[in-house]
Amino acid sequence: MSKYGQLISEARKAESKKTRKPEAGQVVESEDVNLSIKVPKSRRQHWAAEAKRRGTTLTAAITEALSARFGEPE
Repeated sequence: MSKYGQLISEARKAESKKTRKPEAGQVVESEDVNLSIKVPKSRRQHWAAEAKRRGTTLTAAITEALSARFGEPE
């Protein structure tokens, strides 16, 4: 098997371990998914630059804002 073939096989094995169903009684965290919105490019660039200056990410800022406005799931 080629070097890359072996790496791909190992990655697939690792991925299959991550996607196994939990056993009864185990608490499972939700997997991350994409959330897409359309905004003007100039605003996105400004927000991205500000987030970087403040040492955070847009994901963190958006998650914080949505949680503050709508709360967390039970």
